[in-house]
Amino acid sequence: MTAARVPGEVVVSGLAFPEGPRWHRDALYFSDVHSHQVLRWRAGTLEVVAHVPGRPSGLGFLDEETLLVSSQEDRRVHRVDLRTPGAPPVVHADLGRVATWHLNDLLTDARGRAYVGNYGDGAPPGEPIAPAALALVDVDGSVRAVADELFFPNGMALLDEGRTLVVAETRSEPGRLTAFDVSADGSLRGRRTLIAFTGQWPDGIAADRHGTLWVACPFDAEVLRVSADGRIVGRVAVPDPYAVAIGGDDGTDLFVATADTWVPEEAAVVRSGRILVFRGVAADAPR
Repeated sequence: MTAARVPGEVVVSGLAFPEGPRWHRDALYFSDVHSHQVLRWRAGTLEVVAHVPGRPSGLGFLDEETLLVSSQEDRRVHRVDLRTPGAPPVVHADLGRVATWHLNDLLTDARGRAYVGNYGDGAPPGEPIAPAALALVDVDGSVRAVADELFFPNGMALLDEGRTLVVAETRSEPGRLTAFDVSADGSLRGRRTLIAFTGQWPDGIAADRHGTLWVACPFDAEVLRVSADGRIVGRVAVPDPYAVAIGGDDGTDLFVATADTWVPEEAAVVRSGRILVFRGVAADAPR
């Protein structure tokens, strides 16, 4: 299956390293990690939502007006009140007793509970990495581990109206998407491999309204579309895709965060980061 050459439109450029895109109330929210900012793009306008000194990464929503941000270096999740422009982030949860290294992606469910991954340790790509635990932050800020032995738990998505959680294990061998059944209290059970890739390192993921997953594969220059039963059913060629979101007016647009380099010192200077949108690619159900 060759990658589809679907035209992509650059809607934001000049970023250091964009991450964690989320579509919410007619706007795209995302982190610019090495600029220490959370940004919002809406109708062609870009604005700063929050400054996070510990490097922002994953985003989610506690409720309609409260943004949650994972802060990588201090291993905390912060709250941002969207009703008060310029309000500083407030600590929502400290994950220091669960996360063994920097936090990365974050996903909230319909209740505002947040699943949060971390690197496991500081081993660079190409070297063995320690497995990590996946944390659940409840709405009151309490924290507990709900899965362990995950190799760089990264992008996440909920399927089946929140009954299934899928986690990208970026640095497992081979790279894979791991699925769990979600209990009423947010606990996870029934761990299984949804798909094991051949050579790809899955990074950020997102689910569309058809229950299929869009998987960013930065080292293969493509975004894969994966069915709920673990088949690759589509490909979109994109340079250096690290994270994705599904959104737009009708929920069929694919937003992709890209950058030429993820190395902090280089990224902050080069500022090659961009947000691309591929209009309507998620409109049709896969065959």
